[in-house]
Amino acid sequence: MLLRGGTSKGAYFLAEDLPADPAARDDLLLRVMGSPDPRQIDGLGGAHPLTSKVAVVSASADPEADIDYLFLQVGVEKSEVSDRQNCGNLLAGVGPFAVERGLVTAGEPETSVRIRMLNTGDLAVATFPTLSGRIAVTGAAEISGVPGTAAPVVIELPQGGSPLLRTGNARDVVAGTEVTCVDNGMPTVLIPATALEITGYEAPKDLEEDPALADRLREIRLAAGRLMGLGDVEHTTVPKLSLLAPPRNGGAVTTRTFIPVRCHTSIGVLGAASVAAGLRVQGGVGEGIAQLQPTGGRLRIEHPTGFLDIETDVRYSPDGSPSASRTAVVRTARKIFDGTVFPRPADPSSRP
Repeated sequence: MLLRGGTSKGAYFLAEDLPADPAARDDLLLRVMGSPDPRQIDGLGGAHPLTSKVAVVSASADPEADIDYLFLQVGVEKSEVSDRQNCGNLLAGVGPFAVERGLVTAGEPETSVRIRMLNTGDLAVATFPTLSGRIAVTGAAEISGVPGTAAPVVIELPQGGSPLLRTGNARDVVAGTEVTCVDNGMPTVLIPATALEITGYEAPKDLEEDPALADRLREIRLAAGRLMGLGDVEHTTVPKLSLLAPPRNGGAVTTRTFIPVRCHTSIGVLGAASVAAGLRVQGGVGEGIAQLQPTGGRLRIEHPTGFLDIETDVRYSPDGSPSASRTAVVRTARKIFDGTVFPRPADPSSRP
């Protein structure tokens, strides 16, 4: 099933319909999505990381979850399939997909699905309108960066997993640049845009075509990955890098996010959750850039095609360690296609 979840689009599969062996599964998914090819002309992919995604869904054996969700990022120009990160946008479509496939019995007027995210082991709850056993189209919502309306999906994100500050510090100097390394669902490095001699308001295409900027971002990401305990991140898509600039349209901050070298045309859900929490860290690099209310609550994260609203707050323990309290976001999801995909034939020379 092809669904648009949030500001991403992906192919959703039942786990039982894919090979159990990860290598065989990844080979199949590369052929399904049309990779490696910058156009992905021979598959379902849309020639961009945001449209070259896969969700693998199954019933969960965890008593605290209804569904297991494995996210796989399929390379566009490279033969790579990574499970090293999560995706909060495709997460918006997991509950509706589970209802459509009969893994969860729909209620009325809404259904809540408890989801275990296998990439991290964290739990999330997705709540969305349902009618007559299907996802409802009534009460449709609009989100920035997506044309039209679709069913609203309220996602309650997990708390209390990885430390909010992966290095234990509100600020670190990485490759000569002050940053804040934060993880509220997605390992993310917050960087003042001006520290990289840009405004932070440039179009994604212009940023991607700046080779000097690309070199600096790569240097920072590799060093930050090691500092955050992620090891060698040369061939992974985390940590994400979010450049911060003052807001222009009434929000809390303007962002430009890299995944890892392509500039996101919007911002991922979990990345936005990490940015929002990082802005509330006392002494973080967001101070003097972000415009925050004195109390917690909703933050509007501006991005190249609009904004994303996140409800989050940060509390400090007696030992001074910050942690995120409730984090929630409203996304939308829409079923695009349900049917049979015919993958590109396997290359006989690549077989063992």
